[in-house]
Amino acid sequence: MGQRDQLLKGARICLVERGFAHTTARDIVAASPGANLASIGYHFGSKDALMNAAVIQLIEGWGDRIAEAADNVGRGTPADRMEQFLAAVLAANADERRVVAASVQAYAQAEFSDEVRDQYRATYERARVDLAGIALGIERDQVTESEAATLGSVCLAMLNGAVLQWLIDPSAREGFEHLSTTLTVFIRHAGGERTSDALD
Repeated sequence: MGQRDQLLKGARICLVERGFAHTTARDIVAASPGANLASIGYHFGSKDALMNAAVIQLIEGWGDRIAEAADNVGRGTPADRMEQFLAAVLAANADERRVVAASVQAYAQAEFSDEVRDQYRATYERARVDLAGIALGIERDQVTESEAATLGSVCLAMLNGAVLQWLIDPSAREGFEHLSTTLTVFIRHAGGERTSDALD
């Protein structure tokens, strides 16, 4: 592993263990064997640029987790499918939960970094399609732009809200089946032949 990759790995470790705001350049170097303070500037220009690069990797990992959970959803009603999806996303052990928490910290960085914002945008675009497909019981390549923008956005809002509640209080997931039922009501009132078929 080269020095640049070591620094990225060290920055990810610090994000998970310390958080963005509490990580110093020295912390990153300490977590990156063979690196030194000068190597941060050489490879990334600044500590903040390195941290943003690590944040982007965490966001990519979060997007992959969503996609994997979506791929493993089986059959059933929209509520059944969303319950399966949420259970898979939130079935994290202690270490995975810390990674998810670190990903959530990245939201604040999107305000200050175009690269972080663009990565979130791309991740969300993919997630909207995946989530609309789950709700409608169809493949992602069958989801229309309108379905992704409407139903997918509502599902994503539900997912983000559920994740934040779960991070604060893991026991909150016990009530998430009600979110799935609420989503079914939304689908029923969204109108259209496809949404009606999804409830049959």
